[in-house]
Amino acid sequence: MTEPGTPAPETVRVLVADDDPLVRVGLAMMLGGAPDIRVVAEAGDGSEVPSLVDRHAPDVVLMDIRMPSVDGLAATEALRARRGAPEVVVLTTFDADEHVLRALRAGAAGFLLKDTPPEEIVTAVRRVARGHPVLSPAVTRRLIDRVARSGHDLRRSRARERLALLNGREREVAVAVGQGRSNADIGAVLHLGVPTVKTHVSGILAKLDLNNRVQIALLVHDAGLLDDRE
Repeated sequence: MTEPGTPAPETVRVLVADDDPLVRVGLAMMLGGAPDIRVVAEAGDGSEVPSLVDRHAPDVVLMDIRMPSVDGLAATEALRARRGAPEVVVLTTFDADEHVLRALRAGAAGFLLKDTPPEEIVTAVRRVARGHPVLSPAVTRRLIDRVARSGHDLRRSRARERLALLNGREREVAVAVGQGRSNADIGAVLHLGVPTVKTHVSGILAKLDLNNRVQIALLVHDAGLLDDRE
């Protein structure tokens, strides 16, 4: 029960994009049972997402990968390129591969397996709406490690060029993010206050034109800065 005087939680507006009507109904029923989550629209194909986002202004889009006309990867890339875009969580029936990694590079906040327990999906939607990725460090590293090796040297060179825009302290914070550390952990290791760490993370995102911590981790990995820090 909410204590008297406690402000009610803000409602998280969700768009569900999946070509399977049964999946959409199931997700809508599950999410609709949470008092602070509201499914505002459903899409059967990625081509429908832009207009529904414009019309309903969701905070989070649950995006299936496999859709008939415009798949979830292309839809995520197009959506996250827009100013003020909602957060995207990719829905998938498979564990991890380069397609999921492509979605993360496009700015998705993470991914969920379709057989994830309902309470975990609800928690993930809440986390993403607050700006927190839904990938654990272990899952993030497993995804990264599955990336194809083709173009490795070029990717490393480009990543290092981008990271060169950071000052020394920002670079240390970026590497710590790549290691999967929380803000509190980073502060303890680098002897910084948590607000200072948050400021550095925000500065890194702005300087490198990134969307979230997952993209920082991917860039640090591409640059090879974690190779000697296992």
